[in-house]
Amino acid sequence: MEALPARARGYVATVALLAVVCVVRLPATRAPWWPIVLLAALYTACEAVVRRRLGGTFYPVLLAGAFLLPPPAAALLPLAAGLVCPVEPACRAASPRRVWRAARPALAVWGAGEVHWALGGRSAVVACDFPYVLLPAGAAVLAFCLILTTLDGGLRAIAGQVPPRRAWHGLLSRSLAPVAVHGLAGLMMAVLWRSPYGPVAALLVLLPMYVSCWVFARYHRERAAHQATIRALVQAVDIKDGYTRGHSERVGQATVLIARELGMDDERVETLRFAGILHDVGKLGVPTRLLRKDGPLTPEERRIIELHPEYGHEMVRGISFLGEARAAILHHHERLDGSGYPYGLAGRQIPECARVVAVADAFDAMTSTRSYSRARPVEAAVAELERCAGTHFDPRMVDALVRALRAHGWHPAVTADEHAYRPAPEQHPVPSTRTPR
Repeated sequence: MEALPARARGYVATVALLAVVCVVRLPATRAPWWPIVLLAALYTACEAVVRRRLGGTFYPVLLAGAFLLPPPAAALLPLAAGLVCPVEPACRAASPRRVWRAARPALAVWGAGEVHWALGGRSAVVACDFPYVLLPAGAAVLAFCLILTTLDGGLRAIAGQVPPRRAWHGLLSRSLAPVAVHGLAGLMMAVLWRSPYGPVAALLVLLPMYVSCWVFARYHRERAAHQATIRALVQAVDIKDGYTRGHSERVGQATVLIARELGMDDERVETLRFAGILHDVGKLGVPTRLLRKDGPLTPEERRIIELHPEYGHEMVRGISFLGEARAAILHHHERLDGSGYPYGLAGRQIPECARVVAVADAFDAMTSTRSYSRARPVEAAVAELERCAGTHFDPRMVDALVRALRAHGWHPAVTADEHAYRPAPEQHPVPSTRTPR
């Protein structure tokens, strides 16, 4: 929202006008002012702390207001936070951003309050009528989430951030689960508020919610750091070995296809994706002239290049989140018949993750243009893998890749720039089973 076009500013103004309309009926509700002021101040404090430390939003107080207050009163709660909490210093649309932060949740909490009150939720909260109290609360949370995602998608479409047909794609599914958790915390606050324990007990709910949000935010920050580490290593390999640029990402993609076809869980699929992406990181320790050499390698040069799995394993040994990906990096050039390297492991001695990466690596090497060979069609590469299954490759992994390719196809990126390609000399043909560099 740093450079809003005029139509987006008009959209924000319209949302703000609707929020004002939601509030104008407040005098008719005769709601007491002290809970409104208390909840508004509490939400403002929570927003200031959570945005500064966690970078997110904190909805339990808003949803507790939707369960406790008449809808027009609940719509007042986010206004102060939206207008008072600071925006990014570099933001050139500070005023529209403040208005948006105030009006967007105001409409959402108003809608949640209307749904909650229409379903008799206020009486259920006052009477602590479990489990019926969960029904109107759940409907209110759903309404809250729908309004937020509808408004967000509308702004994305009008501001031109994404095509209109994709503006709402995935917004609801990504936000529903965390908002539902906040809704449960808000319901606990509301029930305790109306209980003999009073508002002080209700405020205690916020502490474990804040801790859980902190843990969740820390997890995402660590995950982002992991991804940044992997991107840096892959970029270093791509810069060193320009002929195989993009190879790491494509091996990661093929590895995911195989792992999913084998029915592995999501966590292990992600680990194997890391293994595929980083399998050649040891090339950073190999002289560049060998990686870019045209034609066949001498025996001494081949021995040097065959050290790259061990180099890679040493490089990632201390990266704990890679898990079994480290074993795949070390053993992805082992062969089922024991003729591979670096240790000549055979059969089940080779870790399963390494057998997956070996097939993915060979497949992309055959379907990509290298300094010493032209790209083969996918069908030819699959035929070669099937021919070598049982000797070089695990037949189970080859079958999984074949099934995945039939179901999803293969859409790789370009390996290297066309001007960088130099065909291998005709007097030195490369055998079809040559080990990829």
